[in-house]
Amino acid sequence: MSEKIWFITGASRGFGRIWAEAALERGDKVAATARNTESLSELASRFGDKVLPLQLDVTDADGVRRAVADAHRHFGRLDVVLNNAGYALVGAIEEVDEKDLRAELDTNVFGMLRVIQASLPYLRAQGSGHIVSVSSVAGIVANPIAGAYNMSKWAVEAMHEALAQEVEGFGIKVTLIEPGAYATDFASATSLKISEGLEAYAPLREQAFTAGAKMEFGDPRATAAAILKLVDVETPPLRFFLGTEGLPVARAAYSARLSAWEAWEAESNAAQGNGKQHTIATL
Repeated sequence: MSEKIWFITGASRGFGRIWAEAALERGDKVAATARNTESLSELASRFGDKVLPLQLDVTDADGVRRAVADAHRHFGRLDVVLNNAGYALVGAIEEVDEKDLRAELDTNVFGMLRVIQASLPYLRAQGSGHIVSVSSVAGIVANPIAGAYNMSKWAVEAMHEALAQEVEGFGIKVTLIEPGAYATDFASATSLKISEGLEAYAPLREQAFTAGAKMEFGDPRATAAAILKLVDVETPPLRFFLGTEGLPVARAAYSARLSAWEAWEAESNAAQGNGKQHTIATL
């Protein structure tokens, strides 16, 4: 099957817009969603009936189900379900307001869950499909002042690791995209919320923002070829780094974790006790 049908959340800008355009330019069809469909008008005018613009806020469970059903009804199938909508809440753990954190998790975690749950009945019936969700390098390592965002992406990582094992038997593939720093509009007011700061954490905030300003940001348009390759290969990876940042960070983080676990291995093993297990007999 050469032509693919995509369902993309957050298609109005950033990665979602770039990947939607890349798919359309090669002849695929896209159900492109955004909270405001006016932001999709230029896409629709360029590609005509290859695009189905859909209004969608991923925090609206009924709206998610309607949008997925409309996309499937319109195109007849779904091949790639791309979860891209999300934003970052910035602040130290003590600073983060619980309502703000719940709102972030509602978008970043439960929003993805809603799209996945709405899509899976169609993908299972087809016996095929590829769920592709945007995580982050922040999904494998945590940093000061970014703990809330880390929390959301670590949850996304765990959800998809379990999901991949659950749906493999239905012919459904799962991939987590883990971008490093890219020159998208992710730092804009719509993609970034900063918690009210406490003076105690001012030095950490300054250090984090200074480090961020010095980072080398990748070209987001350079990612399109990799995404298209991922959805075309027979056996895509569960996890895929975008850019050069991720792998060195992962090597260092996992090396440190293994060293810490191994240093305490004797105490861990001693906590097992004598190894006897008691089970409850069943009739």
